[in-house]
Amino acid sequence: MELIWACARGFAIGFAIAAAIGPIGLLCIRRTLVEGAAVGVASGLGAATADGFYASIASFGLTAAADLLVGERRPLGIAGGCFLVALAIHALLSRPQATADRPPRSLLSAYATTVGLTIANPATILSFAAAFLGLGLAGHDTSTAAALVLGVFSGSASWWVILAIAAAAFRERLGSAALRRLAAGSSALIGLLGLAAIGASLAA
Repeated sequence: MELIWACARGFAIGFAIAAAIGPIGLLCIRRTLVEGAAVGVASGLGAATADGFYASIASFGLTAAADLLVGERRPLGIAGGCFLVALAIHALLSRPQATADRPPRSLLSAYATTVGLTIANPATILSFAAAFLGLGLAGHDTSTAAALVLGVFSGSASWWVILAIAAAAFRERLGSAALRRLAAGSSALIGLLGLAAIGASLAA
């Protein structure tokens, strides 16, 4: 029963942190609209993997690793922000079209880039630090920590799958011109959030 409860708490934490829409959420929405649900889901699972990574650090009580990541959140934030800006510029210059007009990226590429971006997102680091320390979930025995991590990954993955399915359903109702406008708007927002991340990291 204790392990089930730990998994349920982890699920709630993972779902709540993933549901806080930010640059990663916008990126997954954009990829789903432009390249289809499979790419959106793969991108979301990349974010869930990164969430599971941070949950592992917190729940297994890896203090040294946690301190290192928190201490390095400034360069991580700058690097992640620069990558977001670069992605936004590339997307705007490429004038995205619907999947039917252009083949989507590979699922591995979608997954891997989102893992890296989520790991480099300072908000993710601080969210997990606050959630696990504030709720007293840091530093458990191996089985409880594993249940928490499984719950976090499952909760985060559930959110991203729901988001991708919803965006894909919305995509089916739109024409190619509307999709291009939405993709361009989301790309611009991703770029702005990337600049905000850089500014916040420099000011930290």
